Amino acid sequence: MQTEIEAKFLKVDINAVRAKLQAAGASCEQPMRLMQRVVFHTTHNNPNAYVRVRAEGNKSTLTYKQFDELGLHGAKEIETTIGDYQQTVELLKAAGLQVKSLQETKRETWKLGEAEVVIDEWPWLEPFIEIEGPSEESVRDAAAQLEFDWSTAVFGGATEAYRASYPNLPATMVMDDVPDIRFDTEPPARLKGEQ
Repeated sequence: MQTEIEAKFLKVDINAVRAKLQAAGASCEQPMRLMQRVVFHTTHNNPNAYVRVRAEGNKSTLTYKQFDELGLHGAKEIETTIGDYQQTVELLKAAGLQVKSLQETKRETWKLGEAEVVIDEWPWLEPFIEIEGPSEESVRDAAAQLEFDWSTAVFGGATEAYRASYPNLPATMVMDDVPDIRFDTEPPARLKGEQ
């Protein structure tokens, strides 16, 4: 499996981030687009792992991802490009994998040096960015160019962004446990600390 070296910076102003990216000489590789995901339970029921089919606008991917720790080097994944999003979802269902969550996000992708910088919008959250690169140095360098304070970096999956915004989120809950994370749905009571 490949290690993903990535950091998130939360609650950003999208226009301010775009201005900083342009000033730093970054290039926009994919404008803001709607992305759809189907997340499946793994057969080994690891709460920190999932199988995902994602329609990314310009391509679709199939990914196995696991988080060994909440750190810069904690995410591991195997990913491949696929031909047909819906057919792959149906294939995995036919093979016995169970759908865990249907998700929508909006994402804009930039290239800054060796790093990929994405502006992410998820339902019920303020926008955040994710910086991914081939090395810790490339991620830290991109964060510095964009004037982000490294001490505020967040590591791990999108659940960690939700956890920062919803302090009542149960410690055992991961967002992939929410069956429907889409822009036209209401946030689950568990996000607000309700049962």
